[in-house]
Amino acid sequence: MLRIAGIGVIVAAIVIALSTYTVDERERVILFSLGEIRKVDLEPGLHLKFPLINNVRFYEARIMTLNIPPDRFLTSEAKNVIVDFYAKWRIADVGQFFRATEGNERIAEDRLAQILRDGMRNEFARFELAEVVSGERDTIMGAVRDEALETARNLGVDLVDLRIRRIDLPDEVSESVYDRMRAERQRVAQDFRARGQEAAERIRSRADRDRTVILANAYRDSEELRGAGDAQATEILGTAFGADMDFFTFYRSLLAYRSSIAGEGSTFVIDPSSDFFRYLKDPAGREQANGSP
Repeated sequence: MLRIAGIGVIVAAIVIALSTYTVDERERVILFSLGEIRKVDLEPGLHLKFPLINNVRFYEARIMTLNIPPDRFLTSEAKNVIVDFYAKWRIADVGQFFRATEGNERIAEDRLAQILRDGMRNEFARFELAEVVSGERDTIMGAVRDEALETARNLGVDLVDLRIRRIDLPDEVSESVYDRMRAERQRVAQDFRARGQEAAERIRSRADRDRTVILANAYRDSEELRGAGDAQATEILGTAFGADMDFFTFYRSLLAYRSSIAGEGSTFVIDPSSDFFRYLKDPAGREQANGSP
């Protein structure tokens, strides 16, 4: 009896295991009845089924990432670019997903990848290389995503997002682009240098002109001051000499001695009785002044 009871418990456990299944909230579920879809998207929790009649298939309900290998696309200039991009997707209609892909996620991803490649190829052909590299990524991604949404719904999936990781140029194109960029930068640098040299020449010319004007004005002012000083000195000397003619005569003789008897080896050929030696013979100058020999 115990053996029979044990066997009965085991059989009951097997029947219960085959008659129940649990749906997780992170899963999408299809309940089949003799190979035909009977129910889809059952509520999370414990459910019953008829063994051998019903079977259940589970699918991921969360967002999945589709990593697409980098591919080459042509721009409107017929230049190749290598684009690395990925997509975010999830199963939206699990029944349609099963009918379109036989419930195979790999088939769904392959079809979705081909749809996105075609869309990328069409969109990249509308833009030039500089546009796709610099500022048109969001435009391209938005257009491809909008175009692929309807086709993705036919697969029972929802295309959540589409992003470009990076855009590269083939080696042969990269080298020519870098050469062009280098030449452009050199041209800009030379232009800046030429502008700097032009500005330096203008500043230097202006400084030289200002220097010449300042020196000329300073020389003019100095000459005016010197002339005014000489005039004042002459006036003072004239006044002083007019007050004492003997002193004036004596002073002029001293100036003549200083200017003529200068340096070593001075030689004069002159009559000793000349008026030139008047103050050398007599400091008072009386001899020639009185007309005596």
